[in-house]
Amino acid sequence: MKNLIEPHGSSTLNPLFIEDIQKRERILQDADNMKKVLINSAAAANVVMLGAGYFNPLEGFMGKNDAFSVAENLVTENGLFWPIPIINLTKIDDNFAVGEKIALLDPNIEGNPIIAVQEISEITSLNDDELQLLTHKIFGTTDTEHPGVANFLSLGNVMLAGNIQVLNYSYFPEDFPGTFYTAPEIRDMLAKANWGTTVAFQTRNPMHRAHEELCKMALERVEADGVLIHMTLGKLKDGDIPGDIRNKAIEKMVELYFPENTVMITGFGFDMLYAGPREALLHAVFRQNCGCTHLIVGRDHAGVGDYYGPFEAQENFDLDIVKKSLKLKIFSADHTAYSKKLNKVVMMRDVKDHNKDDFVLLSGTKVREMLSNGEELPEEFARKEVAEILMKYYQSL
Repeated sequence: MKNLIEPHGSSTLNPLFIEDIQKRERILQDADNMKKVLINSAAAANVVMLGAGYFNPLEGFMGKNDAFSVAENLVTENGLFWPIPIINLTKIDDNFAVGEKIALLDPNIEGNPIIAVQEISEITSLNDDELQLLTHKIFGTTDTEHPGVANFLSLGNVMLAGNIQVLNYSYFPEDFPGTFYTAPEIRDMLAKANWGTTVAFQTRNPMHRAHEELCKMALERVEADGVLIHMTLGKLKDGDIPGDIRNKAIEKMVELYFPENTVMITGFGFDMLYAGPREALLHAVFRQNCGCTHLIVGRDHAGVGDYYGPFEAQENFDLDIVKKSLKLKIFSADHTAYSKKLNKVVMMRDVKDHNKDDFVLLSGTKVREMLSNGEELPEEFARKEVAEILMKYYQSL
């Protein structure tokens, strides 16, 4: 049996979901008598990630010192490498007391059931300058046209810190059966498949030919046992394709165009931040927690608009603190395009003898336009069977 890579920051995973059913019931009963807070979707996504072991070894929401230390220096006060503050920001200051336990209500399920219990270790009101500083450090900008910035600045300025006990995984298991998995479950799957070297591919979109070839290149070049296609299942920005459609398209592509037993299709319950370079580092942390040894980091990874340089995310992995802290390595990908000369998708840096007329390039915007108009996508860009699923969706809008 091949050994799996160790989780980040500890020798074993520490998921915060309460597995013991009776204990969970007792906590739920106690929570009925606690003060309750309807948290926002961003905090609820953090709860799910903490519960599912993705944010190992964190034990809850960060306080002010940890949050600002992470924002400024990529480490918590006690020196743990961490790329983005994991915080419970709210607009509610409900006379809570330090040491008090409160019930966190899920904003994403009708009736707002209790998703977790938090023991408050610190209550901090951030002023505008502090919020702006945090925003700038996380997103590299404070421009509210950036969807991640706009969302972050809408959450509130009261930070509730403290350890949590997670009681459920929100809507993810029900809405994405067979796709949503926790970090311990993925580690078990990799161990059973005897995959010692696993490449993770992060996606919030359906996979086109370029993505497919990128996974195949990584598989071959790092001599991996398999690829973990790992989808963002949480809230996306307007215009992104919903999870169920994306899932269907990816399953079809894997079934028809990948060698058997080389791909696992999974998803995680997190809302996209669109924080580019910082979010790429977070993606690496939680892929290591899943047991992956490599993460594909391509052009404008987790970015949006023109806020980040095309390879800024890759450059972050050259920082000393990152190299010292992460066991996972990245597979750096260049622009990919279809080569008319070679009749296949290539990384553009690998074909020095090509000029721009030798490539077929299509923008995501152009593709969406074509699909909406019922136009067939070029074979060079998308597999026919995948394009059919997407076209059907676009024409139903």
